[in-house]
This record gives sequence, structure tokens and C-alpha cells, in this order.
Amino acid sequence: MNPTALITGSSRGIGRAIAIGLAGLGFDVVINYASQREAAGETARACVRAGQLEGRTIHAPVVQADISSGADRQRLMDAARTATGRLDLLVNNAGVAPLERADLLEATEESFDRVMNTNVRGPYFLTQLAARWMLEQDDAGLYADFPRPKIVTISSVSATMVSTNRGDYCMAKAALAMLTPLYAARLAARGILVYEIRPGIIETDMTQGVHPQYDAVIAGGTVPLRRWGRPEDVARAVGAIARDALPFTTGEVIHVDGGLHLQRL
Repeated sequence: MNPTALITGSSRGIGRAIAIGLAGLGFDVVINYASQREAAGETARACVRAGQLEGRTIHAPVVQADISSGADRQRLMDAARTATGRLDLLVNNAGVAPLERADLLEATEESFDRVMNTNVRGPYFLTQLAARWMLEQDDAGLYADFPRPKIVTISSVSATMVSTNRGDYCMAKAALAMLTPLYAARLAARGILVYEIRPGIIETDMTQGVHPQYDAVIAGGTVPLRRWGRPEDVARAVGAIARDALPFTTGEVIHVDGGLHLQRL
């Protein structure tokens, strides 16, 4: 039996790269999407191919669910349980950008509520469901021949870096940053490891609209490694955690940002 990972928002971008990377490591992957069904199917097929390249048979069920909805979160977990029968890794990746980049003095409650519901409420309560399931499996001895279960949340440098034209997004990521230490402390006694990965400027659909702006930022040296991040960079960090490369670490933030977070004189 393969270990199983559930990756939210895995129809494209960072989530797709994570799913494919985990499939290559021998994980069955539950592909979650909110609206991009065709793209989610492409991710699933890519995961199967990634497993085949490593001589593995990979299952990649696709489940539609909007994680901002409590009913959808429960349905996602129920579908994952039915499809795979176990959960070894949860990756909280799904998130939304503001409806528009608006100055703080022009921002709307509609955008704020949408961002908070998806980017904070969703992963907070989905992690609760996953943790309960993991504890249930641990009680049943399902992890005896597998590495300990893990929870990974994909956050953003916006948790600490200010963008005054998307304050709702920054506040959501700042709130989300507390999820990892909270669950790490709560679950450590049971050996469930919890991590946050904090990407920087990553080349995805979400950043296409500001590509010229970020090109200038990168060229100017604000990112010390002077390149765009790629979804695969984030996927490699998740892969290291999934491979149990950090067995004596929990509650940690792993920066995947080319050094953007460094304070320099």
C-alpha cells in the first residue's frame, strides 16, 4: 500500500507541482480543485505518469471541493477516505488572491471575507479534520510501517511583508502563519509533524498580472538569488518533508524565496 497525500488546490501551479513530486516519491495523491476540473484531470494524469517513471502504480483520485465551505471540507475528507483508505500527509495549498489589488483605503469587505474564508478558515478547519483522522489511524496502528504523518501549509512571504494594495491577503497569510505552531504543539506528543512552507515570488497564474513589476524587483537584487521561484522549488521542499528528512523538527517555517526574507543593510 502506498502512503497517501491530500493536496488542496492542486489543479495547477504550486499545488500541481507538489502533487506530481509526491507521486514520483510513491504517494497516492488526492487531487482537490474548486472549479478547474479539466486542469485537475491533467494533474492526475501527470501524477500517474510520474509514478510510472519510477516503476510505481499511483492512484490519483480527483475531488471537487471549495475549502471555504464546511460541507465541502467534510465531503473532501469523506471522498479521500473512500478513495484511498488512509491519510499520511495533508498539504494546505489552496488559496485565493484579492478580487482586485486595492489600496487599503479603498479595500472592500467582500474581498476581505472571501480571502479570509478560503485562506484562513479553510485550512484551519480542514487541518482539524485531517488531524482527527490521523489520530484515529495512529490509534489503529496504521503508521507502524510508515513514516509519521505530517501536515504542511503553503503560506507566503506576505505573512510578514507589507503590500498596501492587498492588505486582506497579507492579513490572511499572517493569520495562517499561526496555524503551524498551534497544531505542532497540539500534535507533537502523538508524533504528527507540522510545517509551514513560505514561498516568495513564484511564477504561477496568480503572479502573471504583475510579472513586469516583479521582474524589476528581482533584477534590482531584492531577491538575492535573482530569479523567479518555480512551483517545483516549493514541491522539492514538500518532498523533503514527505521523505521524512526532518524527523526531529516540527513547527518550523521553511522559506522558499531565494533569500527574499533576509534583512540586509
